[in-house]
Amino acid sequence: MARSAHGWRIAAAVIAAGGMTALGLGAPGASAATEPRIDLKVLVVDNGDTPVQAITAQLKSTGIPYTVVDLNDPGRAVVDAGFLSDTVGGTPRARFQGVVLPDEAPFGAGSAEQTALEEYERTYGIPQVDAYTWAHPEVGLDLTGDGGWAGTLDGQQATVTTAGRAGSFGYLAGAFTFEDNSPTVAESYGYLARPREGFTSYVDMPVPGGSGTGSLLGEYAHDGRRELVVTFAYNQYQQQFRLLARGIVEWLTGGVHLGQARNYFAVHVDDVFAADSRWDTERNCTPGDLDCVGGGEETAPIRMTADDAAYAAQWQKDHGFTLDMVFNAGSGEEWKSENGGTDALADRLLADTSQYRWINHTYTHQFLGCIQDVSVVPWSCAKNADGSTQWMSRSEISAEISDNYNWALLHGVPVDRDELVTGEHSGLKTLPQQPEDNPHLAPALSDNGIRWIASDNSREPEQRAVGSSTLTVPRYPMNVYYNVGTKEEMADEYNWIYTAQADGGSGVCTDNPASTCMDQPLDVATGYDSSIVPQEAHTDLGHAISNDPRPHYAHQSNLAEDRILYPVLDKVLTDYRALFAADTPLENLRQKDIGTELQRRAAWQSAILNNQVTAYRIGDTVTVTAPSGTQIPVTAPEGTRQQQLIGTTAFGSAYAGALSGWTTPELLQNALTLNLP
Repeated sequence: MARSAHGWRIAAAVIAAGGMTALGLGAPGASAATEPRIDLKVLVVDNGDTPVQAITAQLKSTGIPYTVVDLNDPGRAVVDAGFLSDTVGGTPRARFQGVVLPDEAPFGAGSAEQTALEEYERTYGIPQVDAYTWAHPEVGLDLTGDGGWAGTLDGQQATVTTAGRAGSFGYLAGAFTFEDNSPTVAESYGYLARPREGFTSYVDMPVPGGSGTGSLLGEYAHDGRRELVVTFAYNQYQQQFRLLARGIVEWLTGGVHLGQARNYFAVHVDDVFAADSRWDTERNCTPGDLDCVGGGEETAPIRMTADDAAYAAQWQKDHGFTLDMVFNAGSGEEWKSENGGTDALADRLLADTSQYRWINHTYTHQFLGCIQDVSVVPWSCAKNADGSTQWMSRSEISAEISDNYNWALLHGVPVDRDELVTGEHSGLKTLPQQPEDNPHLAPALSDNGIRWIASDNSREPEQRAVGSSTLTVPRYPMNVYYNVGTKEEMADEYNWIYTAQADGGSGVCTDNPASTCMDQPLDVATGYDSSIVPQEAHTDLGHAISNDPRPHYAHQSNLAEDRILYPVLDKVLTDYRALFAADTPLENLRQKDIGTELQRRAAWQSAILNNQVTAYRIGDTVTVTAPSGTQIPVTAPEGTRQQQLIGTTAFGSAYAGALSGWTTPELLQNALTLNLP
């Protein structure tokens, strides 16, 4: 059964119950028998506070068009009847399907704009979200008595109520905990209150240190209007908002809107078949790498064993999750030749090859950008006599790609030719040393049919073109380092990076404005499990529940020795499954599908920004027009069908109690038409 299917007929019933006629006020030319046109766009009234900005970010991420009225702009539009509605072809039109406000009356109670807005909501059955307000009778809440309380909510557990689960928040499993990232900083403030008549709570929380339960989020139906009332402060990055954001948007739109939102998690394991250099805990650098100069023996490299490969295959089965093996076949062949012509690791991985996804990582992991001058630290690009940059050639890059691909074909490894991850994301620009792509990279990618090349999200978070035929797929680097195989090595290097120089660390955390130094170093024996794992899992889960399909990446070294990647993955998957209902699974996409998703989103956002999209609902029919060839994202209740010239066809796929997907108009149709159940 579909959730969040509040349509015009439901809204009309609410209006009638409030003593209003089903249509009419403020709608010139309307008649009681005419169903209005509701444009699929949201009005956002922004006062600059983080709750409104958080909801706006969710609208944008989902792909829902919206119009912002900035209360801090003296030249802003006036919100009156003409701004909110008009008539198109004799049909009354509501310009917005929902309204997001900073609080219940940002224009001032009784003001002309507030009155016009409330009249509009009554007339067309338009819902309103109060992004953050205090608990008081005007929003259907009573702060006094049992269940009334105000204060810091950090670390407190909230519960989705039966009504919330039956409605827009049914994708959640039930309970979740407010973030408490620092014992010395208050992160969330809110009001718990007792519902009055007309108020239905969707999220409750026990009163801290007391008795009773109060509402944090719920619906207040009154005077022919519906408000979603939120009584806790938040920003777009806090987990409690990320968990509730989908439900807020579904409630606001009645479960019928442009755009779609899903939860994604993919993990790339780089350097498979190769060996990774090891962090030297005494010298605080990685011998053999460019960050380590001077004398000293190289540390033993880190490489998976056959037992590690068997463990990886079994772990996937046990957790229902597929890893992407990003491989360097030439490095593996070199290892084999240096170790008596046998390689038990390769044998085990190839025996289980169908259990993984595989991605070309080039044959020997060479640096594909400029020729590196390693005589200086940090390295620089070598120069020709005329001062121009020396680059790896087109033929050399092409050989690295094609040799690895051909090896995969020869050994039955199911690799897609159009996907590539270069070593260190090389070939792409690398600041500060290499501020531009290797000019030979794009032609070599085209020569080999590469359409999707990985990039480092920490350097280039947005997808971009490389030449005429290739797009980047930004990846999140995991805070599980490539040059460590044990928990103690990981904690030691972590301490070096995140400890101030005055306290014996590198001082990198002091010099980098995006970093923060630790108050004291971690215990190397326990710090990985007690501190690094929960922090990294929290970060990764935050990406996963933010409608962000970008993959994460670690290295084969993290599946070897202490197998330190698994505790992070275990916690991400366990925490996710405890938070979300079974009908809201993690989408685990391969690189090309992630790239396609990002490409479609960019095209869709461009069409919205250029006012090339028209979408509206009349009764149970949704009509959308967009530029020819544009994939259109839509979310609608289960049972929705797509109209054809004759008959209908299935639409979208099921997710979080609704249908959603990318689609285009059927053949010989100028517009996409959906028939709601």
